[in-house]
Amino acid sequence: MSVSPNMSDAEEGLIRSLRIQPLLVVLRPEPADLDAAFPLTRLCRQLDQLVEAGVQHVEIAWVDHPRWTDLVTAARSRHAFLSFGVASITRQSALQQVSELGFSYAMSPLLNATLQQTAKQLGFLLVPGVMTPSEIRQASDLGCRLVKLFPASVLGRGFCRQIAVPMGSLPFVIAAGGLRADDLFSWLESGYDAIALGRTVFENDGLDPALTAWLGA
Repeated sequence: MSVSPNMSDAEEGLIRSLRIQPLLVVLRPEPADLDAAFPLTRLCRQLDQLVEAGVQHVEIAWVDHPRWTDLVTAARSRHAFLSFGVASITRQSALQQVSELGFSYAMSPLLNATLQQTAKQLGFLLVPGVMTPSEIRQASDLGCRLVKLFPASVLGRGFCRQIAVPMGSLPFVIAAGGLRADDLFSWLESGYDAIALGRTVFENDGLDPALTAWLGA
């Protein structure tokens, strides 16, 4: 399957950026975030804290809501230098929407050949979620150079190394699902290329000290 130049550039750019800082933080809008002016939302406060701490890659989960576009547009305008992506893409309409908004990439919790085909036709990078060696191989056969191992906490820290020998070369693997900031050091040392964290990076509206320690290191 051929890959468009835009797709290849997006893959190379994301891999290169994640090798510098192998962390993505996923923010999920709550109903209140979609109803208020962006500077007044909890999501805005969280985003500001992440940027101040030095986080470089942030994903905002896609939500089927008429004001979601306004929310993410305001977030990108506030922090234009961040590497922004979209999480939770599971349908064609969502994929079309985020590609039209000019995001550099999006991620899905699942592997869907039709979604991947559509993404390639759009020249848009969609990183699939995988759980088994068969899904990893299928993703590679579809031309995916990055995959999201999900849910990583269920599979365990040793999973990547266990399958690397029988499978040979693996794509760029992002571990996601059920992980905390204090998992960053050990999971990266275990062979994962990057780690995605969610709501656990916040404790009582402040950042988990383990995250700030990792960023400082």
